[in-house]
Order: sequence, then structure tokens, then C-alpha cells
Amino acid sequence: MVDVIVAGGGPTGLMLAGELRLHDVHTLVLEKDTEPSGQSRGQGLHARSVEIMDQRGLLDRFLAVSEKFQVGGLFGGIIKPWPERLDTAHAYGLATPQPVTERLLDERARELGAEIRRGCEVVGLRQDEDGVTVELADGARLRSRYLVGCDGGRSTVRRLLGVGFPGEPSKVETLLGVMELTEDPAVVAAVVAEINKTQKRFGAVRVGDGEGLYRVIVPAAGVAEDRASAPTLEEFKRQLRATAGTDFGVHSPRWLTRFGDATRQAERYRVGRVLLAGDAAHIHPPTGGQGLNIGVQDAFNLGWKLAAEVDGWAPEGLLDSYHAERHPVGARVLENTRAQMTLMGADPGATALRELFSTLMDFEEVNRYVTGIITAIGVRYDFGEGHDLLGRRMRDVTLKRGRLYELMHSGRGLLLDQIGLLSVAGWADRVDHVVDVSEELDVQAVLLRPDGHVAWVGDDQQDLRNHLPKWFGAAASS
Repeated sequence: MVDVIVAGGGPTGLMLAGELRLHDVHTLVLEKDTEPSGQSRGQGLHARSVEIMDQRGLLDRFLAVSEKFQVGGLFGGIIKPWPERLDTAHAYGLATPQPVTERLLDERARELGAEIRRGCEVVGLRQDEDGVTVELADGARLRSRYLVGCDGGRSTVRRLLGVGFPGEPSKVETLLGVMELTEDPAVVAAVVAEINKTQKRFGAVRVGDGEGLYRVIVPAAGVAEDRASAPTLEEFKRQLRATAGTDFGVHSPRWLTRFGDATRQAERYRVGRVLLAGDAAHIHPPTGGQGLNIGVQDAFNLGWKLAAEVDGWAPEGLLDSYHAERHPVGARVLENTRAQMTLMGADPGATALRELFSTLMDFEEVNRYVTGIITAIGVRYDFGEGHDLLGRRMRDVTLKRGRLYELMHSGRGLLLDQIGLLSVAGWADRVDHVVDVSEELDVQAVLLRPDGHVAWVGDDQQDLRNHLPKWFGAAASS
């Protein structure tokens, strides 16, 4: 029996597989596509995801193939300078095409021992008190202790579970693709700049090293009946002419796709031994570039909790805290993307609203708040009353003997003890105890969960012992 089967080999599923393997969980990823699609809907990592990659020792790999960007806001097509005093040591994003992100996470998962099978489509599941039976399209059956559906917005796992997916259907649709343009680049840039004054769902940006290769986005004529069908090049040409008066001489498409503005969220992220993450749990317009990021962050929250269940030390309610913490985050992303789609409208009312919102974002506090929404830096879980750090993700801080995130590559909990008088005796198999100091931290000690969120702040040993079981289970017998 496999410990965990992950249905879906996109960024969410691959990130989860890597997290599980850090704890030696026998993990099998099933991906229905035989080869990566090469499509790049997700265009990069926001600051919170950059933190996550650093915390797991992956950041250097991403920096080697990515470009940093520091554009604040990115909200509803409104671009502002990066705000100051963000609560992160990584005040930047990374422009990383989705295929590159998938390749790096795939390599990481395999290095850690995850098994990844392509051309394996899940078509059935049945769970009981001991595990989950997964049926594949070729008739094969597999058995696992847990199953996680990371299989996209049209999730088969979610459908088989019968989990409701309430929300709103698409009202508008957008075409996206990578293709070659014969038009002069200066003309393309001038046309895009003019159209963008009123139409924010339009653009043509040079990509790669190929001469005349562009990533093109344009509003569709309506909402297609078959949303899974790719648009044709002729459809692209027609919509470019309708929107901009020219089709730029587009030809030789590398890939073409369409997306809508539907917003839906799974009613439950967990049903027994089956869980949902990423687009299988929530779909929304790609405005602000949040989709890939929230999926990776779902996986980061879930991985250590599911591993604790498999390993047998999880305290009661730990796995349920995945839904309790991530469902509200998903709901807020749906809300902000709805707002962004309104701001991106082409009618006079939307234009006026966008101008007003742009003026408001010139205020530093507003810009910082909105950037915190988009980058997820503003996410704080509800751990109850206590210190202001409680429930927040601890940013990377410099210690006398290195950096905090360098100490968290293993995916374990960590007690950062600046007074050297505390102990994690009884939990040393799950929590690292680091005695070191940082000029950036004005508390005596912090207890961090494996995902970096602050679980306790203080200096009292008994109080620490009272809090350790909530996240790390019962103390090991001596």
C-alpha cells in the first residue's frame, strides 16, 4: 500500500510530493498527461512563494532561471512601484514560466524519492476506514492510505467525492497563446499601449529568444460551450482585429488556450482520507497571477500535516486545520479576483473606478495592503489571542550563525531560542532546537511550525510545553 497518492502532476501536486518525501512518506504522483503541456498560464512566483522555496533550499535553483521583478500592486491591471517595509526578507517576485517551475519541482520530488507516473488517469475511487482504492483508466487499481486531488479546476477527484463547487460561471472569456508576429515590434508596442488605455485584457509581450515570438492575450467574442477546446489561430486573428484593428500577422502558434472568469470554491477540502488542493479546491480568474502561487502554498500547508498523520504523531484536529486555514485564504483570493475583473472592465464606469483606485494606490499604506493581498504576505492564520507574531509566517532573519530559513530545509518544526534556557525534550524527533540570536527579532523565543508560521512566542518553559502538543502531538516517552 502507498502512503499517499497525489492525483495531478502540476505545481501543486509536485510541491506536495516533495513536502511529503521530506518525511519519508511513500508518495506516488499520478498525472494523466503523458508529457508536460508546455503551456505557461502561471508566469511566476510572488514573494510568499519565494520565501517557501528559500525555506526548502530551492531558491537558488529558481534564481538561476528567473528574473526578479519589483512591481507593487499588480491589482486589476494597475501597476505601481514596490512598496516599502513589506514583512518579508524577499521583497520581490520571480518571473518564472510555469513549465520551468514544474520542471524544478518535478526534479526536487524525484530527488527526494517520489514516484511520478505519467499517462495515468484517475477515473474512480472508493475509501474506507483503512485507506483509499484508486481506479485508473486502464483498469488498474491502486491502494493508498490517503489521496490528494491536485487535478485542476475540472477535478475528477472532487467530482467523485461529490463535493460541492459553488460559485459563479464565466461571464467573459480570454484567449491566450504563444505565437510569432510579423508586425514591427515598435508598432506592436504602440498598439498595445493605446488599447491598454481602456482594455486591460489585451497584450502582446516578447518571450524567449525566438525572433518575433510573443505571448498574446485578447478578449474572446463570448464564452465557448466547450471550455476544454483550444481556440484556433483564426479565432485569435479575428479577435485581435476586433479589439485592435490588426492581427499583427500572427502565425506559427506554439500553443493556444482559453480561460474564463469563473469563481468557484470547494465546500470542503477534506472528506475522510481524501483531500483537495490547488485548482481542484478553488478556481478564479488569473488576475494578479495568484493561481499557481496559492496552489503551492496549499501544498506547503498540507504536506507536513498529512505526513504527521501517516507517521502517527499528529494531534487530534491537525489534518482538519488544513481546511480551517486554507479555505478562508482561497475565499479571499476569489473575492479579490472578482474585484480585479471589475476594475479591468472596458466600460466608462470601470475606467473611472480604475483611475480612482490607481490614485488610492499612490498612498504607501494602500499600496502595501494591496501588495500584501496579491503576494499573500498578508496571510495570517487564526491561532487565537496572543502576540502579534502568532499565526503569521516568520520572515527570514539573520542570526549570528547564518539565516533562519537555512535551518528549515528539512521540513521540521523549529524553536528559535534567544535566551538558551528552553527545551523541546520529548519532541526532539519533530522539532529542532536552535539557540541563537537575531537583532531583527525582539522576542525571547518563537516556536515555528514546519510551514514557518509562528505557533508560540514567549520565554516560559511550562507554557512552551503546553503549546507543543497542539501542533506536534504527544511527547515521546523517554
